[in-house]
Amino acid sequence: MAFLHWLTNAKIKQPPISILPKTQARQKILKKMPDKSSKSIEILIVPKSADKYSQKNVGITLDQNLIKTILSAAYKSVSITEIKTEIDLRELAARKPDLVFSGVKYFNFGNEEIWLNDFLDGHHISYIGSSKKALDREHDKSIAKKIVKEAGIATAEYFTSAPGEHPLRVSVPLAFPLFIKPIKGGDSIGIDARSIVNDMEGMTAKIAEIFATQKSRSLVETYLPGKEYSVGIFENEVTKELTAMPIEIEVGENENGCFILDFDTKQNDTELVHKVVNKQIYSQLSKVAKAAFLALGGKSFGRIDFKMSIDNIPYFIEANLMPGLSKGYFYRCCSLNLGISYEQMILKIAQNRVR
Repeated sequence: MAFLHWLTNAKIKQPPISILPKTQARQKILKKMPDKSSKSIEILIVPKSADKYSQKNVGITLDQNLIKTILSAAYKSVSITEIKTEIDLRELAARKPDLVFSGVKYFNFGNEEIWLNDFLDGHHISYIGSSKKALDREHDKSIAKKIVKEAGIATAEYFTSAPGEHPLRVSVPLAFPLFIKPIKGGDSIGIDARSIVNDMEGMTAKIAEIFATQKSRSLVETYLPGKEYSVGIFENEVTKELTAMPIEIEVGENENGCFILDFDTKQNDTELVHKVVNKQIYSQLSKVAKAAFLALGGKSFGRIDFKMSIDNIPYFIEANLMPGLSKGYFYRCCSLNLGISYEQMILKIAQNRVR
């Protein structure tokens, strides 16, 4: 891993190799670079669907050619493998690469559903991301909240509901105002100004809307008025050391005078992201994010979201154990906290998992 250490810490101010006047000068610079790792990496993809939003078996959409270019700077053997059939998957297992770099969750081969990470675990092949068991815990927000609560991590009181289940005020176990969102799914889909409700009429309408548009039950929880935070997590496979990278997400006031990270804000990219400079808050967020990551069984990397209570206690909102690998929140966690580039982030994800 000497090359990766050199790449992260190098501060060379040479002109680009392509504009050096002599081939001999280029070779001189290249000789200074540590040898590439001999470990093999396969970037695993599946055929693209015409509608990317319907491809539910893909948790992270990768630019496989870009990822290959980045990883090839540090590893001798990097290839892209498209899995179309179960035979393709079995052949990958027979090759036994040192790492599978993929955002695929599962395959449907006929009537059989095969989860990639469980399959790789069964063949003792390392991969980026978490196991199916951890992803299942994270996927259902009510299950995730139950697990972290049992681990002693603060989270807003909650219940789940569907149309007709809580028709009367006496049947609602929490006081208003309440915050309502789909029990499953990400990217703030289903969250808007109507997600904060102050009465039965608003609650009933929002639960009905989520059921109709998202085909989902609703998670109904006590509304927290504080700031939004997200904490990126890196896990080192060998040492099991966790690195926490908190950021603050600043959102504007919506039509109801509230500040929530809703779908339109994310789609329009109108939120602002800041490094957490308050040392006490930074320490609090780091501690509880690591605890939540471990409680959910997270591996490799992930993101844990929090909202601050009125008395400045970070409350767990949800987890994302397959965060996007474009230049979204996870990358910004890395950039603001570690000062690393996008390329270095991708290399670090691989480095942390190669055995």
